[in-house]
Amino acid sequence: MSASQDAVVTAWREQAPRLIGALLRITGDLDLAQDSANDAMVAALEQWPETGVPQNPAAWLMTVARRRAIDELRHTERHHRAEDAVGQQLRLQEGQVQDMQIDPIQDDVLRLMMMTCHPALTTESQVALTLRLVAGLTSAEIARSFMVPEATVVRRITRAKTTLAEVARQLPVDLPASQHSPWGGQPFDVPQENERRERVPAVLHVIYLIFTEGYSASAGETLLRPALCEEAIRLGRLLAQLFDDEPETAGLLALMYLQSSRSVARTDAAGDPVLLADQDRARWDQLAIRRGSAALQLAMTAGAGGYYTLQAAIAACHTSAASIEETDWDTITRLYDALADLSTSAAVLLNRAVAHGMAHGPQVGLRLVEDLADLPGLRGSHQLPSVRGDLLAKLGRTAEARAEFEYAAALARNGREKNFLQRRAQSLRGVE
Repeated sequence: MSASQDAVVTAWREQAPRLIGALLRITGDLDLAQDSANDAMVAALEQWPETGVPQNPAAWLMTVARRRAIDELRHTERHHRAEDAVGQQLRLQEGQVQDMQIDPIQDDVLRLMMMTCHPALTTESQVALTLRLVAGLTSAEIARSFMVPEATVVRRITRAKTTLAEVARQLPVDLPASQHSPWGGQPFDVPQENERRERVPAVLHVIYLIFTEGYSASAGETLLRPALCEEAIRLGRLLAQLFDDEPETAGLLALMYLQSSRSVARTDAAGDPVLLADQDRARWDQLAIRRGSAALQLAMTAGAGGYYTLQAAIAACHTSAASIEETDWDTITRLYDALADLSTSAAVLLNRAVAHGMAHGPQVGLRLVEDLADLPGLRGSHQLPSVRGDLLAKLGRTAEARAEFEYAAALARNGREKNFLQRRAQSLRGVE
């Protein structure tokens, strides 16, 4: 990739949500906003190699995108009213465009994030639309990341836009003018400032899902998908800036930094999983740990520990320990107990059982795991038999442990995890 092409990609990743958000506010048309922003990127790919990267790439992209939007509006039936209204708004912004690099246009980006996480959308659609509009990923990139056909992603995004349009048609006619398109079209259901906090949990949840899939891929032949982790952290930073007085935004950011700090040590040279106990802690990313620790301090100072803040505190216990033996498992169990009071998530309860097994012995952990056998979130998952196998092996019940690892391997959808579990089962053969 040439330097100019790399500059286009970088500018797009950084500016896409600002462009689309600003164009959506100006035109009131989501498809037009997205298409105009895409056209600007194509123009940059064509022109920057010849003309060089402009001094202010963000302003260049915005100028081209808004011109594309006006050109498109000129071809509509209502182009006279639309052109006048949009043109007037754009002229008002003419002076602001040159300052885009220092002005993050927070309201526009926030508007976009709140819309992609609209409660009327399914979680799958929220994730797809957020990655497409806010993170700037293509449908093909999203499909590869989540191991689904590209057509599935396109359908989810199309359905999401259709749903948002339907919601807009049902909105009352006396909405504030800021929510109406400038030519009298249907308004978008974008919450006003006093309503935005109601959607913060949904945005946090979507970012968390994106990071989790990147940190531990549910399917495919690689354990990690770093690009998804990077996008989730970028979105998390943005949300933490927009809601710097909301503890859980800092909590999620802390969690993602601290978890990602261990990424490079979680796989060996072949890409196979490495257990926490066997990881080379010298390879952990100290910069990410410092950033995560700082965000965690902000979260804990701002308020009582929430779902993400407690998980971040657990991750901090791991990153601060010199070895698995020196880990403060008593504190971790207390944190998991508090977390279990907030959430009945299968992952939380299973990890809580593991923590108690480390703090109080494998028999205690096994008893807690057995209590989770009928939990819906663990049915058909390889995680439960995998943990059970590890605890049984520590208790010397080798034949039972081998059977659990074999069962877990049969259930695993990720190729790397499947091979890892098969090797663990094989290592116990002949050991009684």
